[in-house]
Amino acid sequence: MKTIFFLLTFSIYNHSYTQTGGFNSFQLLDLSFNARSSGLGGDFISVLDKDVNLGVSNPSLLNPEMNKVLSFNTAFLAGRINYGMLSYGIHTKKAGTIAPYIKYVNYGEFQRTSIAGENEGTFTPVEMIVGGAIGKAVNKRISLGANVNFLYSQLETYNAIGASLDFAGTFYNKEEEFLFTVIAKNIGYQLTTYTEDIRAPLPAEIQMAVSYKLKHAPFRFSLLGHHLNNWDITYIDPNLKATTDPLTGLTIPAKNVSFFTKLAHHFTYQLEILIGKNIEIRAAYDFHRRKELALEERSGISGFSFGAGFIFNKFSLDYGFVIYSRAGYNNVITLSTNLSKWKT
Repeated sequence: MKTIFFLLTFSIYNHSYTQTGGFNSFQLLDLSFNARSSGLGGDFISVLDKDVNLGVSNPSLLNPEMNKVLSFNTAFLAGRINYGMLSYGIHTKKAGTIAPYIKYVNYGEFQRTSIAGENEGTFTPVEMIVGGAIGKAVNKRISLGANVNFLYSQLETYNAIGASLDFAGTFYNKEEEFLFTVIAKNIGYQLTTYTEDIRAPLPAEIQMAVSYKLKHAPFRFSLLGHHLNNWDITYIDPNLKATTDPLTGLTIPAKNVSFFTKLAHHFTYQLEILIGKNIEIRAAYDFHRRKELALEERSGISGFSFGAGFIFNKFSLDYGFVIYSRAGYNNVITLSTNLSKWKT
């Protein structure tokens, strides 16, 4: 029963990056905890505005407009699995902008059984990240930021504790609506482990992104490069072997992945359509996700994600829909408000 539980846990974690997952601890660090990012492929780190959730994802995007912005995020996966995040922005004159947050994953209730299959009650596994982000503008166009994360995982009778850091920098030209950013994330250590003899690394990753808003059209294009610290993130099929041609007897080597295919696996293409000041329509395409998770004979629109944002006077509502394959998808909802607007 315990073996099955761990296999289930890792299969859930690895829904975003199949080949790059499964070898690390605390892979909830790779989850997309807000609807806007989810609707734009899972990782969206290249827009400087008042969305405090982007400041959590990329601390160099934190700015004074996020002051007193409170945001609640929740996502729904199959099997009654729910995860989410609560974040809040605080601007200070000296330190810059700070954003404390709490992230969680709730797997619901599991039945505990003995080796013989006898019922021994139930248990509820849970994992959490308690952290804080800080960011500050160095000058008119350059800003820097960092995150500190404290990690906790409880899976039945197994527990683990860890800590991680993120470092980010952003260049933003407001006049040209051009932004370039880079982030090194999940740099840390598993302090205590599930078992004494196994200590797994955290899913460390380097990302770079660029965005550009057309001056005379409501389109903002973004390009994300992910897992840049690991060149080959393609799936390696262990059953793919050389074969023999039955007519000639010649050996047909297993098909190799080309240089350009390996390069394409690193990119996510993101689009926001800004309809006035109150509505945003979003779409993205993740080449890596499609190649890793699409069903071979019925790929559908695996790898695509969609979303929308509605901005009202005192709050905003965002929705993200992520399509992994015909067998799985994710819904994410974000509700944000600036508490200063509720003062009478």
